[in-house]
Amino acid sequence: MDRTNLYIFLMLCIVPIFKSQGQHTDKKVPITEVLEHITNEHAIIFNYESSLLEDVTVIPLPQDLSLSAKIKNLEKQSDLIFEKVSDLVYSIYRSLRLCGYLKDSELNLPLLGATIKSKSSYAFTDENGYFEIDLKSSTDLLTIRHIGFKTIEQVASFFNLDNCETIVMAEEKQAISPIVITGYIVRGIDKRQDGSTSIDYSEFTLLPGLIESDVLQTVQALPGVMSVDETVSNINIRGGSHDQNLILWDDIKMYQSGHFFGLISGFNPHITQTATVITNGTDASLSDGVSGTIDMQSNKHLESTFNGSFGVNLLNADLFLDVPLNVKSSVQIAARKSTDELLRTPTYETYFDRVTQDTEAQNNVENVSNSNQEFDFYDTSLRWLYKPSDKDEIRLNFILINNELNFDETAVLDGKLETRTSNVSQNSIAGGINYKRTWNSNLSSTLHIYNTDYKLQAINANVLAEQRYLQENTVSETAIKLENLYQLNVWKFILGYNFVESEVVNLNDIDLPRFVRRDEEVLREHAAFGQAWYNDSNTGLSIRGGIRANYLTKFETLIVEPRLGILKTIGNYIEVEALGEFKHQNVSQIVNFQNDFLGIEKRRWQPTDNDSIPILRSKQASLGVLYKNKGWLIDARVYYKHVDGITTQSQSFTTKYEIVKEKGSYDALGFECLFRKNFNNFSNWLSYSYITNTYTFDTLEEIEFPSNFDITHSISVGSTFSNEHWNISAGLNYRTGKPTSIPEQGNEIIDDNVNFDQANTNRLQDYLRIDASALYKFKLNNSLRSEIGASVWNISNRENAINNYYRINQNDDVNKFTRYSLGLTTNAVVRLYF
Repeated sequence: MDRTNLYIFLMLCIVPIFKSQGQHTDKKVPITEVLEHITNEHAIIFNYESSLLEDVTVIPLPQDLSLSAKIKNLEKQSDLIFEKVSDLVYSIYRSLRLCGYLKDSELNLPLLGATIKSKSSYAFTDENGYFEIDLKSSTDLLTIRHIGFKTIEQVASFFNLDNCETIVMAEEKQAISPIVITGYIVRGIDKRQDGSTSIDYSEFTLLPGLIESDVLQTVQALPGVMSVDETVSNINIRGGSHDQNLILWDDIKMYQSGHFFGLISGFNPHITQTATVITNGTDASLSDGVSGTIDMQSNKHLESTFNGSFGVNLLNADLFLDVPLNVKSSVQIAARKSTDELLRTPTYETYFDRVTQDTEAQNNVENVSNSNQEFDFYDTSLRWLYKPSDKDEIRLNFILINNELNFDETAVLDGKLETRTSNVSQNSIAGGINYKRTWNSNLSSTLHIYNTDYKLQAINANVLAEQRYLQENTVSETAIKLENLYQLNVWKFILGYNFVESEVVNLNDIDLPRFVRRDEEVLREHAAFGQAWYNDSNTGLSIRGGIRANYLTKFETLIVEPRLGILKTIGNYIEVEALGEFKHQNVSQIVNFQNDFLGIEKRRWQPTDNDSIPILRSKQASLGVLYKNKGWLIDARVYYKHVDGITTQSQSFTTKYEIVKEKGSYDALGFECLFRKNFNNFSNWLSYSYITNTYTFDTLEEIEFPSNFDITHSISVGSTFSNEHWNISAGLNYRTGKPTSIPEQGNEIIDDNVNFDQANTNRLQDYLRIDASALYKFKLNNSLRSEIGASVWNISNRENAINNYYRINQNDDVNKFTRYSLGLTTNAVVRLYF
């Protein structure tokens, strides 16, 4: 080979080498060229905005790198983020960070605890109103919310992405009390200026023993609120019975509160956004509930994007949908159904045994056996919101709650097997419509109309006697309320009218021998109310005073009820609060016999007759001091409450005075305090309640004696850890045992009846329960996220007695029966958000 041919040959060999080496030089090429090579080589697709990659250049990549290495290399060379959507698809976006300061429009003060959310991230404002949030694109939709202020919804490009600008929020012209303390116990539980406590379930973290936001379980975390039998259908606020609580769902009065006949809340937490607990100083617009008020509200915000969730735990499955119909209207739908028909879990079995414990559904009479025990519950809720203009808002609400228990009773009659079915059902159906008109920046009017129907029915099939016993208790209530709100500077005035008509029917029907008794009562009440609220943040003084005049047409009775609330800030860390109220109530629950409605839910609603069942009247006053500084919170208060017009039938006697029908009163003197310390991601708390709760019945053997709800000492200790992915909580609940009566030793029976010693001078064993729960949150992709969690209730499996009663057996001896709360109970949940 001559010299010329040799040069040509060497050049042909060297050029490819230089070409290959050129790919490792510092010469940059458009990133789109590199992405095209990766697409062809690895058979994947990149999704991105066309303008995103303009003028973006990178150094070409070595060919021997893996796909993941190539992606990481490109991320290092640019400020782009590559997100794997699936095995075949990657999304490309440029990370943006928006920062700013939120302030209110009137006082120009920073807003603490506001939420800033995009589709993929969220942030909260600090004490200076400052926030930072990472965004995928300048087209991301941001939602900025703070209670008491109008929600802001804008794309990110609307704001200044280069500097931390001040964003002003306009006050929502509603009668919403400002927040005094955020994260009162854990995040999502806030203390308000009117003395109430609000739970925002959109911000709520976790409480011990709960994996989901059970509305009526979470309220029991507050000092002074508990349940002597561990159910949501027997919540005791400052020593009162459950029927003395006003329970509202979107301004509709509810006469049923639980599923599983009280073990879990009947209100779906995914459509219920907030729950407010009022123990004193009630707003003048509210009536009933001589012990307290639990006011639940669904989201009043008009959503612009579709979202929802689906979850399954060891008791039920649920679905929630929030569907925007157009720019002026949206609908929320929630449904929940027990899963027993598909699979009976150990958790479900534990709950079922607890509900039917010592009832005919579990242990029938001799020679009668039970079989085919089935229990089913479901609920559905709907909220439709329509805003035809900036000044008008229409809201429609509907709710349906149902519980049903069936079982067969079998016995041998004349040599043949005879079977009959017994059942008990409890259901509520209610609907309401709310119209609000904002006349101007100062004046608004709200018209609310609702109808609620409650029915408790039981069919007791006595196989041996070939008898059918039907019992029914129904309540139908219709109400209308017109409320006008006027706000001017530091003043807020409310003036309104309220009409309520309540119909209560009790039916007892026996087929053999034939007996029918149907009692129907109708009560009508008119009320006018007015309230003035002075709130000056500069002086730290808030005074709220109101009066409500109620007229009962049937009894031609006028009841005037004053309400008062005063809050004064002293320095930077101390607040003093004084509250007082007068209230009344026309419908309460009574127990005629312990085996009514198969003993499952033996309480029935009964209206006042202004004689044997008096009108319930209460008066209450409280004084509190609150200290907050550097994550520390100390809240202490004393109170006195007097309730007149109670009956022995309404107080859940199961020992002495079980079958007595007398009327009286009770006096509750108590002290409540809460210590809470927040640091890093932990919230730690200790709450303590003390109460002396005393009955007065002038016609009984003992005129004064401890109430059945006299839980002298109650202590709750807990800690919750919360970050972006984890919510972990553990805690302990301790309280003094419930008062009870025991037979007189050596003289247990007189005239074939149990002869009891002094009323309520003994107590059940002290109650102790340790709980824990954990929830893990993670993203599946840009549009899907999920949660998995588990909880353990009563970790130590302690037998906590919640009630006892005595019966005389065939040998003329007295037998003692005890009912116990839930033992060790586990639950687990899987939830998908979309």
